[in-house]
Amino acid sequence: MNAAEPLTNVDWLAGKEIVALGSAGFLTIQHLLDHLPRRYEDRRRFDAFPAQATGKPMCLRGVVIDSAKKRFGGRKQMYEVVVESENATAFSDGTIICRWFNMPYISNMLIVGHEIVFFGKPKDVAGKLVIDHPDFEIIKDAGDDSVHVERIVPVYRNVSGIVQRRLREIIYRLVREVDAESLVPLYEVDESYPRADAYREVHFPTEMEQADAARRYFALEEFFKLQLNVAWRKKRYEEQLGRVLGKKTQLLKDFYENLPFDLTNAQKRSVKEIVNDMREAKPMHRLLQGDVGSGKTFVAMCAALLAIESGAQVALMAPTQILAEQHYLTFRKWLDPLDVRVSLRTASRREDGGMELAGGAQLVIGTHALLYENDDFTDLGLVIIDEQHKFGVEQRSRLIRQGMMPDVLVMTATPIPRTLTLTIYGDLEVSVLDERPAGRGKIVTGLRPKAKVTDVTKFLKQQLDEGRQAYLVYPLVEESESLKVGAATVEHEKWRDRLKGYEVGLLHGKLSPEEKELVMRDFRDGKIDVLVSTTVVEVGVDVPNANLMVIYHAERFGLSQLHQLRGRIGRGEHKSYCILITDGKSEDAMEKLGVMAETDDGFKIAEADLRLRGPGDVLGTQQSGLADLRFPEFLADTELVREARRLADSLLTQDPDLSDHADLREVIVEQMERSS
Repeated sequence: MNAAEPLTNVDWLAGKEIVALGSAGFLTIQHLLDHLPRRYEDRRRFDAFPAQATGKPMCLRGVVIDSAKKRFGGRKQMYEVVVESENATAFSDGTIICRWFNMPYISNMLIVGHEIVFFGKPKDVAGKLVIDHPDFEIIKDAGDDSVHVERIVPVYRNVSGIVQRRLREIIYRLVREVDAESLVPLYEVDESYPRADAYREVHFPTEMEQADAARRYFALEEFFKLQLNVAWRKKRYEEQLGRVLGKKTQLLKDFYENLPFDLTNAQKRSVKEIVNDMREAKPMHRLLQGDVGSGKTFVAMCAALLAIESGAQVALMAPTQILAEQHYLTFRKWLDPLDVRVSLRTASRREDGGMELAGGAQLVIGTHALLYENDDFTDLGLVIIDEQHKFGVEQRSRLIRQGMMPDVLVMTATPIPRTLTLTIYGDLEVSVLDERPAGRGKIVTGLRPKAKVTDVTKFLKQQLDEGRQAYLVYPLVEESESLKVGAATVEHEKWRDRLKGYEVGLLHGKLSPEEKELVMRDFRDGKIDVLVSTTVVEVGVDVPNANLMVIYHAERFGLSQLHQLRGRIGRGEHKSYCILITDGKSEDAMEKLGVMAETDDGFKIAEADLRLRGPGDVLGTQQSGLADLRFPEFLADTELVREARRLADSLLTQDPDLSDHADLREVIVEQMERSS
C-alpha cells in the first residue's frame, strides 16, 4: 500500500468513513498518517480518583453508575453522569461527576453501565468533585482492545463522523500496512532514523520516550523547511542592488555633540553595525531588538541622520497614533536644532515641522497612513518600522515598495527568544540592545494575590503625595456578563471616588484618536495624576514622572505583555513599583507571575513566555507566520532550531538554486509567494 494512494483505494474503509475523512481534508494515506496525536494517555495504569480538586488534568477509568438530564437558566440543558472507580479508598468515595452543557447528544452516547476512560481537570463544586466537558471513550470488550487499553494510547483531534476509537483503529492499521519505502521525505534530515519507524512510534509508542523522539524528528523536518525558506529569502534579498548611504557623518557628529548624555556601548555597537550595512551596495535588512527602555529611538535617529545627509528621505511607521505622535515630538526635540525637516502623517493628523526651510520633509513619521500617502516620498532611502510585529507582512512590504530598494530597519521592544529570532527573522541581520541607559530608576515588582483595595489605595496616595503619577491597568474596556473581570470604564468611576482631590483619567481603545491624544497629553503634562487604562498604554507611552503601575487580573496577560506594560514606568530617576494583582487560584498563573516578580530581564521573560504559552501567543500567530506550525512547542529547543538552520545552509551551499531538489524548490517558492 503506497502512502500516496487515495483513501478510496483502501478497500476495508467504509464509504461513509471515506466521505467523512475527505470532508476533513484527508484524501490520501499520507494525509491521515500526518494526522499526529494531540496527546497520549498511558492506559497501562490510570490515575487514582482524587479526594480533592487538582490543578492538573487526570486520566481516569471507571463505570457510569448514574445519569440525569437537567435544565438551568431557562431553556439551557446539562447532561450529568456519576462515574465510580473500581478501586474506591477510605480517603475518597471513589466517584466523580462529569457534565456537559448544551450537548444533548452526549445522553445518547453515554449511559449507566458503560465503562469509560475520561480525561479532564477535577474541580470542587459545592463540595463535590466535577469535571466539565471531559474527553471520554467507552471501553468495549472486543478482541482488538490492545489498541485502546493496556498501552500508551494516542488521542487525536476529532474528525466529524468518525469516533475517536474508530479513528485510532484506522490509523493503527494504515501504519502497519503502508509500504515503508513510500514514506519518502522531500529531504532526509536524519538518516539514522528510518521515517517508517518515526511514523510507527509517533502514533503507537511503547514508551513515551519513543513518542518524544518521533515528534522531534518530524519537528526537525518542519523546521528545516522553515529555515530553508528563511535562508533562501535572505540569499535572494542579498542579490539585489541597493544604494550606498551613510558616507557623510557630519549630522551624526553634530547630533552626538548635542546629546547631554553618552550612548550606551550597546547603542554605539548597533549604530556601527547600521553604518556598515548602509555603506554596502546591497540593501540593509536589519532587526534592532531591545528591551523596554534600552534606547532604540536614539539608534533610529542615528540611522535616519545618515540617510538624510546622503540626500535620501526616511519613513518611520509606528503601530498607533499615540506612538507616532510621541515619536514626532521626540524626533523634533532632538533634530530641529539640526535643521532636519520632520513631518507627521496619521489618519487624523498631518503636521509639518521645520517647513519654513526649503524643500519637503526629510523624515516622515506616521501610522498605517504612510502606506497611502505617496505624495510625501520622492526619494525614500530608509524605512524604519517600529514595533514591527504589530504589522502584517503585506503592510511592511507596501511601505518598502514606496522606495527603490531602500534600506530597512525594523525595531521591536518585545524581547524575542533566540530560537524565534532565528526562525522568524532569520533573513535579517540582528542588533541587540542589552544595556539600559544610565539614570533610570529601579523597578520593584510585587505579586499580590487578593490584594485589599484599601491597601492599594493607601500606597497609591503615598506616591501621589510625593508628586508622582500612576497607571491602573485593567484587561477589559467595559463589563462582561461572562467574565468576572474588572473593566476600565467601571473602575474609573470607583477610583474617582476613592481618590478625591486627585485627577483620575481614563484611556482605552474605544476612544477616538483625538480623545486618546488629549488624555495622554494631559497625563504627560501632569494634569492627570492617575490613569485608569487598558493595554493601550502597552506600547510607547513615555511619562518619566509615572513611577507606579497596578495591573489588575494580571493572570489574564502574557508575560511579554506584562513586561511591556511594566516598561511604561521606571523611565525617570525615581524608584518605581509594579504591583501584579491576581486571584491566586491558578498554580500555572502564579508560576507565570512569579517570573515577573523575580526578574526584569526581558529576554529571560521572553524565554519563559515561550515555554509557558508557545510562540503563537507570544508574537501573534498571524503576524509571526507561525499559524500553521504543527510543532510549536519545539521552538523553545535551541539545539533543534540550530540544527534545522545548519541543514538548510548546508543544502543551499551544495545546491544554491535547488535545481537538484525540484520538489523542495517548488514548496519553498510556494511558501514565499504565500507570504509576500
